Amino acid sequence: MYKLNQNETPLYNALMEYVNKETIPFHVPGHKKGVGIDTEFKNFIGENPFKIDVTVFKLVDSLHHPTGPIKKAQELAADAYGSDAAFFSIHGTSGAIQAMIMSVVNEGDKIIVPRNVHKSVTAGIILSGATPVFMQPELDKRLGIAHGVTPETVKKTLEANKDTKAVLIINPTYYGVATDIKKIADIVHSYDIPLIVDEAHGPHLGFNDKLPQSAMNAGADICAQSTHKIIGSLTQGSLLQVKSKYVSPKRVQQILNLLQTTSPSYILMASLDCARRQIALNGKTLLDGAIELCTYARNEINKIPGFYCFGEEILNRPGVCSLDPTKLTITCRDLGITGYELDMILSNKYHIQMELSDLYSVLAVGSFGDTKENIDALLKALREISDEYLEGAVPKPDFLDIPTIPEKSINPREAFYSEKTTVLLKESVGKISGEFLLAYPPGIPVLCPGETITEEIINYIEELKKVGLYVQGTEDPNVEHINIVK
Repeated sequence: MYKLNQNETPLYNALMEYVNKETIPFHVPGHKKGVGIDTEFKNFIGENPFKIDVTVFKLVDSLHHPTGPIKKAQELAADAYGSDAAFFSIHGTSGAIQAMIMSVVNEGDKIIVPRNVHKSVTAGIILSGATPVFMQPELDKRLGIAHGVTPETVKKTLEANKDTKAVLIINPTYYGVATDIKKIADIVHSYDIPLIVDEAHGPHLGFNDKLPQSAMNAGADICAQSTHKIIGSLTQGSLLQVKSKYVSPKRVQQILNLLQTTSPSYILMASLDCARRQIALNGKTLLDGAIELCTYARNEINKIPGFYCFGEEILNRPGVCSLDPTKLTITCRDLGITGYELDMILSNKYHIQMELSDLYSVLAVGSFGDTKENIDALLKALREISDEYLEGAVPKPDFLDIPTIPEKSINPREAFYSEKTTVLLKESVGKISGEFLLAYPPGIPVLCPGETITEEIINYIEELKKVGLYVQGTEDPNVEHINIVK
């Protein structure tokens, strides 16, 4: 299966060599292997992390110009994921996504993206100066979330924008829903342009056949993966994979060198090296255990009155080709409480911290770090909450249809850097928005910087407020005012 020996951890081994030689440090960081660190902090953390908190020198290599152990570690990551080149990102997947976008589009180029992209995508578009063309993902009113973008939507958008330079999709979504990425890759490549994928929530996909297809296996050209989210590297550690005739790895390296610090954390990079080894060698077995635990949790949650955790019954709905069973979206709208309220109850009363909450649900992210004991603690808490809130509960209403995507007057970069002024939202019709306006659910921008504000949008926001739905994005927390391009 692999061409290289996935037992190897070249960067971690180089750091161990440095430690075992008991090298005397006259280099930064100034704590000098932990000797100068705050005592209370060191007592909690322990001494070992500080011993490998080093700077760039020959033994441990350079992230910006890798020729030694970092180069070998990245080659092993590429081999594990089936890509031509892999890059370590210690600026998280946000940094990887920005680099990914800047590697394929320049100022003025069109890039097709879903409307519900993460803010790092918008940041990449602003930094590159590209012009976004938005696609609407499929919406689920019952769950209050957006699913994937369908291949048909991608094809239709490309037909209307044949001068597009790249297409970006999110796959899988935060909630573990995957679209037909293989079909989308084929459609995009028929226009002789690259498909780039925000695979933040899918760094584990290629290692177990019970999971959706990975971006690299589906034919994507470049994808960014939050290795820290699922498979055991430390927070901020992510990977950027390239396998394409359209994307030059040398170009990607140059862009990453612009964006990433010249003092990268070797602790984070070592964790990436070891996490890759773990998932490459033991991924199937570890993920089998995680999937089994999460399937048990899903089945039990659906027995609790007032709660619902979606599963295979939503397959083949628009934008739903396959599901990641390790994601547990626990919908509580039938209990008459919001996801935010459920999140706070679980945190404050039961000391259980969820990944996210929205108006209708909370999200639990499963992994091979979970135990049955912890899953059972969550189930026990949910049963008690059901007993407390079920009687007399008034279910939350469906969210309202989202207005038509408004006309783009100037590109996001120009709007971002423009001089702005603040006006009342109700008096802003025809003005160009200088900021975002989002509605939860489903977390899709109603307005993006550079778009013209319409009466339909203002009326929609007022309706959302009346029914108690959540609106955010403007500097004004009450969303009575909005910044417009002056």
